[in-house]
Amino acid sequence: MRPIGYLYKDVASRPQWLHAPQVTDVYSLSACVSVDFAEYYADWQHNGYWLFDAPLAIARLAAEKGVSLDGLKLFYYEACEQEFDGDTKTWRPFGPDPRLNLAVVIPEYKHLEGFDVTQFTCLTTPECSPLSCNSFARSIATNQHCLFDTFAQAKCALDTGKFHECGDGPYRIIAVYSVPAESEGIEYA
Repeated sequence: MRPIGYLYKDVASRPQWLHAPQVTDVYSLSACVSVDFAEYYADWQHNGYWLFDAPLAIARLAAEKGVSLDGLKLFYYEACEQEFDGDTKTWRPFGPDPRLNLAVVIPEYKHLEGFDVTQFTCLTTPECSPLSCNSFARSIATNQHCLFDTFAQAKCALDTGKFHECGDGPYRIIAVYSVPAESEGIEYA
């Protein structure tokens, strides 16, 4: 797994249309259910994985945009070194957008919440997370945050075609960690 960055999200409770009683809220990387702190791509302050290198970078941008981070949850993400191409049914390497810098600060404190599978058809920005966005959590075992508990479960779901109805991808396996926010006394420069 490689570090890919941070994001503050407004975590949503399980939507009524997601018929997966084990899910209480959605920690997916995609912004389809739990939205990002702001629309930030046009500001070009994100890193080569279209996330942020450190929480402080998000806090600065949020202040510039007049966006409050109060009540939002801070996540740190890592990605599998390869992505899955659903068309060819193969795993292939991928990297950051070469036009953008990348210097992710590893958090001192992090708690693994689970593993998401996220679609990257544009090869840059995270798009849909089939477990939540496409309601696959109704038929695939997830934890309370609509994530796989293990990397092996996420990889098996891809290898066995569980998401073939969602398109060919590519898909990336994302480790989702919660981290204490800067407002709790921890700063990541």
